[in-house]
Amino acid sequence: MAPRANWKGFLRLSLVTCPVALYPATSESEKISFNQLNRQTGHRIKYLKVDADTGDEVPNEDIVKGYELDKGQYIEVSKEELEEVALESTRTIEIDEFVNKADIDPRYLIRPYYVRPDGKVGHDAFAVIRETIREMDVGTLLRYPYEVRDPKEYFDEIQDVKVTKDMLDLARHIVEQKAGNFEPDKFEDQYETALVDLINQKRAGKPITPKERPRGENVVDLMDALRKSVGGAAAETKAAKKPAKKAKKATAGQKEMLMPIAGKKPAKEAAAKKQAPGSTAEIRLA
Repeated sequence: MAPRANWKGFLRLSLVTCPVALYPATSESEKISFNQLNRQTGHRIKYLKVDADTGDEVPNEDIVKGYELDKGQYIEVSKEELEEVALESTRTIEIDEFVNKADIDPRYLIRPYYVRPDGKVGHDAFAVIRETIREMDVGTLLRYPYEVRDPKEYFDEIQDVKVTKDMLDLARHIVEQKAGNFEPDKFEDQYETALVDLINQKRAGKPITPKERPRGENVVDLMDALRKSVGGAAAETKAAKKPAKKAKKATAGQKEMLMPIAGKKPAKEAAAKKQAPGSTAEIRLA
């Protein structure tokens, strides 16, 4: 089943316009999710929308949005009024200028989308725009400046430490030893794997024993720690060049458990579907 478009409108480059649709390029539906239960009965917890003063349940048709002007004082805004605010310009991705991706602060990136023509009518125009900007088929929604917090709020109190050239050289050497190509299939969501293991153990009635947490240790000699890290990075690089071992087969209990946790796709398959062909272009919904 084809995914549902999050947004439909128009893509415009100067006088060239075509209808397009945006689709989310990532998904978290494969992740394990939990329900809240009543510990005493084992029943699911149900949330009701109630009036804060009367305690009475309020049906959806009677619920409107409101902006709080002052404590307890609101301005009501209806769905129809919000739709009227959505002017024609808000349905168009206007390409005003092209900037180098490296110039964009990562904090401004929100989430990636696939951009594709909506219907057969816009295929020609879309192809022209796409080829002109080197196969633009992934767009990234950007935040507005007021949504990004000032780093001074967090780093003003950080001491101005003078780092020696020897320390920087060692640190750079560690980075160079760990350098590689981005291959999404190599990464594993260890937390998700741990959750599956936890559920399997509980289902099998096995006792849950807490694992020892790593302890933070004070670094007495930073140079010594960097030197040891260089040796460790070299060992990791050497090990990485060896043929990868085959993954251990899941136990019968794990296979049985992974089936009911509906929709959990193999990591490689999910990663392959999330990979986007071509180069990335940053866009903003006008």
